[in-house]
Amino acid sequence: MSQPTFETLLYAVEDGVATITLNRPDKLNAFTARMMKELIEVFDVTDADDAVKAVIVTGAGRAFCAGADLSSGGATFDRTSPQALEREEGKVGDVYRDGGGRVTLRIYDSLKPVIAAVNGPAVGVGATMQLAMDIRLAAEDAKFGFVFARRGITPEACSSWFLPRLVGMQTALEWCYTGRVFPATEAKERGFVRSLHAAEDLLPAARVLAREIADNTAPVSVALTRQLLWRMAGADHPMEAHKADSRAIQSRGASGDAKEGVTSFLEKRAPAYPNRVSTDLPDIWPEWTPRQFR
Repeated sequence: MSQPTFETLLYAVEDGVATITLNRPDKLNAFTARMMKELIEVFDVTDADDAVKAVIVTGAGRAFCAGADLSSGGATFDRTSPQALEREEGKVGDVYRDGGGRVTLRIYDSLKPVIAAVNGPAVGVGATMQLAMDIRLAAEDAKFGFVFARRGITPEACSSWFLPRLVGMQTALEWCYTGRVFPATEAKERGFVRSLHAAEDLLPAARVLAREIADNTAPVSVALTRQLLWRMAGADHPMEAHKADSRAIQSRGASGDAKEGVTSFLEKRAPAYPNRVSTDLPDIWPEWTPRQFR
């Protein structure tokens, strides 16, 4: 596939790994309506490209994302102000959909695993956009903050659903009540971050993890696994998981990927999985109804 170009992002694919770089370094990669639209678009691109086996998200310069662009001053979050016109396409009735939530919902639906390489400060939407990503690695000097109460607003980007599931209710409430910025060491201690790295080692470490996925696993199996784990996070009974598991195993067990997975293991060689996410992803969710914003 030809590589798309964006105003606020850099995008590259190398050896099955896509890297998305938030690219407004002079503004600490602050989040704008344009960045929102382009993040949604770029995950459409990664899903459609069978050459992409894993996705890394990082930031250009010294920040991951400093949160919303505050250049509009006190009117930044006012949906009746002129800049809200950029968000008109997300308006439903008299409600403007939260832009961060549109991004995290798109990442939630990703068919490829998503790794955050947090290279610097990540506050506000810079922190909440990571919640739908699968694994977070951080630089040792990175900082995080769910600062909404200190800006007179509330948590967004579906973080009231994601954050307690990742770190527990007590930590989620503390971080959101206080709005304080905290170091990467605390993020790791509380389970938000998987590992800490020297700045120069962060992207290489993320790529090693992405390569472990890309080189050894069946992409269709990974896509289904991602759906199973994320969708079942909100299930009301394990029977819902059993129904989906059963359909997935039945479909995958008869696939070319399963034959190749077993054969390559027995022959002690690297696998060459034949199935593609774009054409061979089974529907294991006959009762799943896409949720609508109403």
